[in-house]
Amino acid sequence: MDFAGTIDRIEALLAPGQWRWAIAGGVALAAYGHPRMTLDVDIVTERAVQAVLVPAVEAAGYKTLYVSEGFSNHRHDETSFGRLDVIYVNAATADRLFAATRELAGPGGRRIRVPKPEHLIAMKVQAIQNAPERTWQDLADIGYLLSIDGVDRAEARRYFDKAGLMERWHELERQR
Repeated sequence: MDFAGTIDRIEALLAPGQWRWAIAGGVALAAYGHPRMTLDVDIVTERAVQAVLVPAVEAAGYKTLYVSEGFSNHRHDETSFGRLDVIYVNAATADRLFAATRELAGPGGRRIRVPKPEHLIAMKVQAIQNAPERTWQDLADIGYLLSIDGVDRAEARRYFDKAGLMERWHELERQR
C-alpha cells in the first residue's frame, strides 16, 4: 500500500471543505515511533464530513464496506490505494481532539497531523469495547503510547473507566 499517496488523496478530498482531520491507527503509531504491521490508513474527522466524504471516496473508486454514525470503512481494488477507515467524532470531541493534534514525520517523510497519545488511547479503548477480539493488539499499542514521555496516565485511565474496562487498565498497570 502506498501510504503517502493515500494520505495525499484523502487530503485532496477534504481540503476543499477545509475539514479538520488527522491520521490515527497504525500510521499514527508509527509516527510516534511504534511501527507495526498495518494495511490501511485510519483517519479521524468531524462527524459532519461523513455526508461529503463517503460519496467522495466512492467517486475516487473506493467501495464502501460499512457505514455507521461513527465509522466508515472503504476499500479500493487498486492495492496501492488500499483500505481507508474513518472515525467520525462529534463537534465537542473534534474541538478537543484537533486543538491538541501534533505534526510528526509520517510515510515517506511527509508531515502528518496526529492526535495526541491520550486521544489515540481513547480510540483504542473504544475499539476494544466495540470489538473485543482486538484487545491484545490494542493493549500492546496502548502500552507503547503510555510509555511516551509526558503522557497523562490519569486521562488515559479515565477512558478505561468510562468504557467499563478497568480490568484491562489494571492489566497494563501490572506490566509496568
